[in-house]
Amino acid sequence: MTGEDDTVPFADLPRVIPVFPLPGALLLPGGHLPLHIFEPRYRAMVRDALAGGRIIGMMQPRNPKQVAKVQDLYGVGCAGRINAFRETDDGRYYITLKGLCRFAVIEELNADTPYRQTVVSYARYRADMQTGGRDVPIDREKLMPALREFLDRFEVKVDWEALQEVPDDTLVRSLAMMCPFEPNEKQALLEAATPGERGTLVTALIEMAIIPEASKETRLQ
Repeated sequence: MTGEDDTVPFADLPRVIPVFPLPGALLLPGGHLPLHIFEPRYRAMVRDALAGGRIIGMMQPRNPKQVAKVQDLYGVGCAGRINAFRETDDGRYYITLKGLCRFAVIEELNADTPYRQTVVSYARYRADMQTGGRDVPIDREKLMPALREFLDRFEVKVDWEALQEVPDDTLVRSLAMMCPFEPNEKQALLEAATPGERGTLVTALIEMAIIPEASKETRLQ
């Protein structure tokens, strides 16, 4: 099922939101993140969100290998609105979150829900919800050769001619969300001060990811 309207005015963003900690799953403003929800506590979270404003906050654990029942989370996440969902016969959900705005956590509530809830502030990230005029200049001559080697390593097939036509802001957002960077690198991409800085960081991370193989080849020559 698809929501009729996935827009939310900045003033209507909720101060208290449920959060979904998921290592490596990055949601950025304007992006779309598909999720398969199967744990009972997060199925309850989705049910409650669908009954309300449909807002869920995506966050990264500071240490994905932490075995504690309540993981430490980074202090910045991104609020998304469920704009499509499907419930299976056994109660699981397939949802898509539309990224709205980043937030800073003010405090975590001692909630009686099975999922975690936080009080958040969006004040620092108001620009996330501005539309139009978001130029993200990136050095494609530097990025594209590194990206080709990076994707070849993961055997990802790409229509490179079509990719050249993708706007810079869309390309940066898609690479940041989809590339298999480490959780701390995903967090750095989320917290980048501007889309332009995010583009520079995406390029740097892709270049760093291919350095080890390049170094091996150099030593063998």
